[in-house]
Amino acid sequence: MAPELFLEIGTEEIPAAFLPRAMADMDSLIRKELETARISHGEIRTFATPRRLALHVNDVAGRQPDADVTAMGPAKKVAFDADGKPTRAAEGFAKGQGVEVQDLTVVETEKGEYVAVTKRLIGRPTAEILTEILPRMVGAIPFRKSMRWGDLDVRFARPIHWIVALFDGVVVPFTFGSVNSGSMSRGHRFMANAAFPVRDFNHYLDECERHFVIPDPEKRKEIIRREVEQAARATGGRVLADEELLEQVTFLVEYPSVVCGSFPLDFLQVPREVLITSMREHQRYFSIVDGEGKLLPHFITVNNTLAEDPAVVVKGNERVLRARLSDARFFFDEDRKTPLEDRVEDLKGVVYQARLGTSYEKMERFRELAGRLADQLCPGMKDKVLRAAYLCKADLVTGMVGEFPELQGVMGREYALYANEDPDVATAIHEHYLPNQAGGELPTTPVGSLVSIADKLDTICGCFGVGLIPTGTADPYALRRSALGIIAIVVDRGYGVSLSALIDSSLELLRDKLSRDPAEVKSDVLEFFRGRYVNLMAGRYPADVVDSAVAVAFDDLNDAAARIGALAEFKGREDFEPLAVAFKRVCNMVKNGLDLPVEETLFQEDAERDLFSAFDGVAAIARGMIGTKNYLGALVEIAGLRGPVDAFFDRVMVMADDEQVRNNRLALLTGISRLFGSIADFSRLSA
Repeated sequence: MAPELFLEIGTEEIPAAFLPRAMADMDSLIRKELETARISHGEIRTFATPRRLALHVNDVAGRQPDADVTAMGPAKKVAFDADGKPTRAAEGFAKGQGVEVQDLTVVETEKGEYVAVTKRLIGRPTAEILTEILPRMVGAIPFRKSMRWGDLDVRFARPIHWIVALFDGVVVPFTFGSVNSGSMSRGHRFMANAAFPVRDFNHYLDECERHFVIPDPEKRKEIIRREVEQAARATGGRVLADEELLEQVTFLVEYPSVVCGSFPLDFLQVPREVLITSMREHQRYFSIVDGEGKLLPHFITVNNTLAEDPAVVVKGNERVLRARLSDARFFFDEDRKTPLEDRVEDLKGVVYQARLGTSYEKMERFRELAGRLADQLCPGMKDKVLRAAYLCKADLVTGMVGEFPELQGVMGREYALYANEDPDVATAIHEHYLPNQAGGELPTTPVGSLVSIADKLDTICGCFGVGLIPTGTADPYALRRSALGIIAIVVDRGYGVSLSALIDSSLELLRDKLSRDPAEVKSDVLEFFRGRYVNLMAGRYPADVVDSAVAVAFDDLNDAAARIGALAEFKGREDFEPLAVAFKRVCNMVKNGLDLPVEETLFQEDAERDLFSAFDGVAAIARGMIGTKNYLGALVEIAGLRGPVDAFFDRVMVMADDEQVRNNRLALLTGISRLFGSIADFSRLSA
């Protein structure tokens, strides 16, 4: 059996949010180190708990293979003079490589002839190399925040207390900070706080569990999932699914223990989202619902220790939760004393962004924009759209949202319903924040959809207008998410709107805030949307199809989607490739085109007469189909031109000496190019 590598880094408690990324980074770091060192290996697995990070690599080679390594030197003309004698450059290179000048060879490269030397490297034992690799890898693990401790010059997420490093059962000796590697791990801080020896990976797993530690997060997660579901069933309900919370809790414990508690029924008068958020965000509690999804007065918590008396643990958690829910109920009751409408004026004191004004100013802008959208798309809903836009930010100044920012929109809806606002308006107040993540839930109503589009577009145009443009690593105003949200809503609801015109309207409303030229801002915003749209559609269709269709136009997102879908289906036809070749010949011939009327009297060959006749018949039918967005039908119809096009190029000299004849032929090809060019740029399609 090939040797295995095992590493464990024991620490003080690392924040749960750091651990999944740390596991992935450990995997990539050790993989890169072993590859660089030419050490073959098998499967790599990583593990994490709040107090330890570990990795296991099986089937690790016992030593590096021998290898021939070629080092490149100076160009031949630099290394040797006109008489072929070595120059100081050649001598210096040879000395640096530890060889004689006569050992140098000349190799041919893309850049010309260069001198080189090939040396035989004798492989080193893996155990020896690991003493260099492991401390370097430990120090290279990146964390969102790291720290120094004592007077040491090393950094890590939290102070390191022990390191286990074994290769083939033998300690790999190294020092990180003041900690020497060894073979001793430690158990659970509270239930088995003692050191234990590690012989190998399987022995480590067994000893950890004996010392109340489950290193594998996937195993902990399944234990938590199973026990939480059992606890929920015992109450007559089911756990409210929350994979994100499950992930968080998994990395908060080393040995999970589940208990279930309850809270007074009268708290259920508070909106369920408030109760769920309070339990989830402050206490990491799972909520329980009945078969209809109604919240039950129970909660489930996951502890890091086995309780000697579970009843004591339950009572302690219930006491803490009652205090939390009492605070939430207080905010809810106090907020309802002031109607939501009366809070809108308070938005004048809330700075949205220093250069873009207050939240009130922002509301006024996107309210006007939403009204214009309503005029175009659903005039009968305009009053509701304007009302929802006016109220939708008012909950930002409530006590509840101040305590739980993630409830913005949710509380606005609840307070609007309490004030007897129209249900469509109340729903839109919540939905205008949707989607709040890529691929997230979309607004279900036209009112919510229009307000959401307007709010998000104001954010994008405003930020671009004052130079707050996302970079590769930073997007503090979530502009990418906003753009994807607008695209998703427009496509989902089939809105036939002009993106260009929408941006114009938004920039007009922002005119007093812009610090950049509006034309440049519009160009940048359109390109920003183009990039998001192309990336989104490229996940559904071939990239060249998306590029070909979008190159023609993407101002109407649904029209572009229809052309992309039709082109993708059309490209799957057996005769597509020869057809594409024919059309590309047309495009290459006319390039920018020659827009002149075609004169039949100037035809000299039957092939050009036949092509003109075929084109004349196809064009009328295809344009009618394009007008009704039957793009697949139009493409199939246009495909009928392939034969006449091939015959034309076989029998007709396009670039005739006679200028009138030449221009007439180019004008005919231009018409054909314009016809299928109204659907896609065929020159961008791969065969």
